[in-house]
Amino acid sequence: MKMFKNILLIIFFVNFNISVHSSESDSVKTNSDDFEASNYEDEIYDPIEPVNRAIFSFNNVADKIILEPIAKRYKKLPPPVQSGVGNFINNLKMPLVAFNQILQGQGKNAVQSLGRFAMNTTVGVFGLIDVADKVGLEQKQEDFGQTLATWGIGDGFYIVLPIFGPSNLRDTTGMLLTAATDPINAYFISEGDSWILPIRTATNAIDQRSKIIDEVNALRDNSLDYYAAVRSSYYQNRKASILNIDDNSQTPLPLISIEFE
Repeated sequence: MKMFKNILLIIFFVNFNISVHSSESDSVKTNSDDFEASNYEDEIYDPIEPVNRAIFSFNNVADKIILEPIAKRYKKLPPPVQSGVGNFINNLKMPLVAFNQILQGQGKNAVQSLGRFAMNTTVGVFGLIDVADKVGLEQKQEDFGQTLATWGIGDGFYIVLPIFGPSNLRDTTGMLLTAATDPINAYFISEGDSWILPIRTATNAIDQRSKIIDEVNALRDNSLDYYAAVRSSYYQNRKASILNIDDNSQTPLPLISIEFE
């Protein structure tokens, strides 16, 4: 029963960082053409759109009064502190990234990810310094949603989860698998330190949100339909991730759904 409660706690907090919608506008140089919904919208199945829009509005308010203000304060910290926090959090993800790469048949990338984890955990002082990047071990991201897609499982319909944000049936399943199988989370739970999990997730949410403040606000202010623009952005960037394409070359829209951890 205790393990079940802990897993529920993980599932609630672990996806908090997907809710990254905007509030007040920052000054950003943009072109309105960059924020048009593309033809990709035609491929999105959104049968519960009225419900999704209501949840989307709630998430947007939650971001406005909680996440974005904290992210703006975090962004005022010295750059070395911010990079150290980001490096540390990213390093914790590497074991599960490597596992997903194995499941996808990416043996070489899995070895590289494990090498990054080993080097940054030791030489990089528990991951605070990204030493591996300096020696050519590039960071790659893979998750269970991408793995399921590689196995031929379709999107299912579009969902906006309360607090969690944009998703679909396949990626929601992937998020639950991530929450249940992350070895770092499992270690903390086994040691009776499950309180660390929401701190880890909240820190990741703040770190990632701080990196896209301008982009999200520009998307919000330049979109004729913010909900549709976020939906399009989510699918385009997930498609880019699944195909292992740089999302900058896939779409000019900012990345709305950041992580699955």
